[in-house]
Amino acid sequence: MLLDIPGFQKPADGLTQRMQDTVDSTLADCDGALFVVNANEAIGAGDRFIAHRLKASGLPVVVVVNQVDLVSPAGIAAAIMATSALVDFRALHPVSALTGDGLGPLREELAGLLSEGPAFFPEGMSTDQTPEELASELIREAALVRVRDEIPHALAVQVNGIEKAKSGLAIEAAILVESESQKGIVVGKGGAMVRDIGMAARTALGIAWGTDVHLDLTVKVRKRWRNDESMLTRLGL
Repeated sequence: MLLDIPGFQKPADGLTQRMQDTVDSTLADCDGALFVVNANEAIGAGDRFIAHRLKASGLPVVVVVNQVDLVSPAGIAAAIMATSALVDFRALHPVSALTGDGLGPLREELAGLLSEGPAFFPEGMSTDQTPEELASELIREAALVRVRDEIPHALAVQVNGIEKAKSGLAIEAAILVESESQKGIVVGKGGAMVRDIGMAARTALGIAWGTDVHLDLTVKVRKRWRNDESMLTRLGL
């Protein structure tokens, strides 16, 4: 089972503290770590910080140099050299997630890290997320794709209900932001942005669930929600 945990960070509020707590508790129960860097970007302070934390974890580390399709062979070699100096690793794989190059050997490498054990989930089960969690995640993804530069972490999604409709499912949800100016960005001129977000989210959810999805999406201001422990709990964060 692969776990995509939040990034390592220095907590600045209640949300990021919870995210870092999740990282720490999850790492303690993992068999290995996948450290991904970008071949098309120079190694930065964030990469060095992550490498330091992985060293401290004691986990076997598999390094992945991604986006090799965007650089020359000399650039790939330089990226490998720079990355190999960051952390002790079990293996290093140059790959392109876009083209699929190198992914086969990487999968085999990861499988070799795992010991046999009981199945975590019943056969045929693809996720342990509740419908509310999946809806929240896909709505938030649709929003962040469009407003990531303006509102990186101040945006959350609260799903208030999912019910059967005449055709498919009806979802009532709210995008939460921390200020009126952020709300204006998410709503957009004449409501264009929130309509675009809603259309993208409906499409993604319809594909995920294989049914029609009707989405009632609003935007609300919840000041300082990232430091509101009760709100973070309700949001499942």
